[in-house]
Amino acid sequence: MEKLIEQAYSLDRAREYISKKRKTVNETFRNNFHLMPPVGWMNDPNGFVYYNGEYHLFYQFYPYDSKWGPMHWGHSKTKDFIHWEELPTALAPDETYDKDGCFSGSAIEKDGKLYLMYTGHVVENGKVTQTQCVAVSEDGVHFTKHKANPVIGKNEIGEYGLIQDFRDPKVIEKDGVYYSVVASKTADERGLILLYKSSDLIDWTFYSVLLEGKPEQGVMWECPDLFYLDGKDVLIMSPIQMTPQGIEYHNTSSTAVFIGEMDWEKGTLKVDNIHEIDYGLDFYAPQTLTDDQGRRIMVAWMQMWGRTLPTDELRHGWAGSMTLPRELGIKENKLYQKPVSEIYNFIEIKETNTDFTIQDEVLEFESRVTKNPYYKLKVDTHENKNFSLLLLGTENAGLVVSYNKDTQLLTLSRDNYGYKITGDEKEHLTQRQVGIKEAVFELEIFMDKSAIEVFVNNEKTMTFTFYGEANESNLKIYSEGLLKVLSLDSGSVEV
Repeated sequence: MEKLIEQAYSLDRAREYISKKRKTVNETFRNNFHLMPPVGWMNDPNGFVYYNGEYHLFYQFYPYDSKWGPMHWGHSKTKDFIHWEELPTALAPDETYDKDGCFSGSAIEKDGKLYLMYTGHVVENGKVTQTQCVAVSEDGVHFTKHKANPVIGKNEIGEYGLIQDFRDPKVIEKDGVYYSVVASKTADERGLILLYKSSDLIDWTFYSVLLEGKPEQGVMWECPDLFYLDGKDVLIMSPIQMTPQGIEYHNTSSTAVFIGEMDWEKGTLKVDNIHEIDYGLDFYAPQTLTDDQGRRIMVAWMQMWGRTLPTDELRHGWAGSMTLPRELGIKENKLYQKPVSEIYNFIEIKETNTDFTIQDEVLEFESRVTKNPYYKLKVDTHENKNFSLLLLGTENAGLVVSYNKDTQLLTLSRDNYGYKITGDEKEHLTQRQVGIKEAVFELEIFMDKSAIEVFVNNEKTMTFTFYGEANESNLKIYSEGLLKVLSLDSGSVEV
């Protein structure tokens, strides 16, 4: 892409550039039902909110290159989570307090208006300052930055955190009072979540240190989100450099859920359980909303820091995508995830097979699916040693889901398939694993042009990107020992 000349950013400039460049974007790996930027770079979901009967999703956006740059806020909306309408860029770094980036934040409705709270990022003489700012809209599309910005700054952070790492405000309302959880870190580089309080979203005061991390829990906790669900208080976040634990937390950065109980008088969270949110390679910065049906819905950036991105290397003019939104629940102090229910309105089942067995053989299904494959598989592995599903490519260079009965591990692999992805991790960026203790379990698999999401028993998930030359293949099932397939639905997401 052309080199940017040195001049101030503006909404008009961003919108004009997008209009000019959108037709030059290479469509080869662009997804069909996952949200992507029209051009340029996308990362964290921001301002995920239900407003005036529609779901709005803002996101970190740099329109001028397929690399991270001074952050803007992109904006889309949907009614069905499959078809997204692109809206004008909502925020640009055009003020002294956000001149180097409008970083991540959230949205909330008040008196019919939509308020965005975001982090203003400034770098002067090598020194970083991050403060919290507000923008307001009467129509949910056009936003005006508040004259009181920044509304949370040096005075409000005090000695509780570090102003150079002070970002990602998530605003909530409880009993008529507004609270904002903001990420920071301690002087010795441990994660820290601060809680602020306001009656009007503009005048904020420090309330408490909500939670402080241990050394092995990462050097910084990004993108916090606090909510109440199924009788539990839940804090989700994205730790940077969390220490690997067993099969978990292998990525350069990770996502974690802290489940427990809030003491609102003290403003602290008593944690009962902690676990990873997604066991794949490409899932970061999740954010949630509550809609008019009372559902808690989560979406995340379907990518990870510290890695190469093929669409950037190939100069396709774009990089980044969002996950399929997921409905959340809490059971036995664990976070459960299932696909957002609207997607089933777009799934067309091509073939259903029930109650068959595969023993020490390969079974190939003649595919009727030409794009966006969907599979729902329920298996009984009591007499099985291991099995695998070849979804794309070949056994030695393909997209494969496999299960080993001895280790009780389900593996999703993109080994040797498509364009190679490299990064900061010591391990190869080709596969990840998740534990399954049940001998009878269900897998639900959604595939797009460069994305796969696997749901295990509507609880655990694995999210991957892939960039292969060919995206069509017949499904093959390999089995060692006796595999009982209780049901297999094959179809596609029709968009």
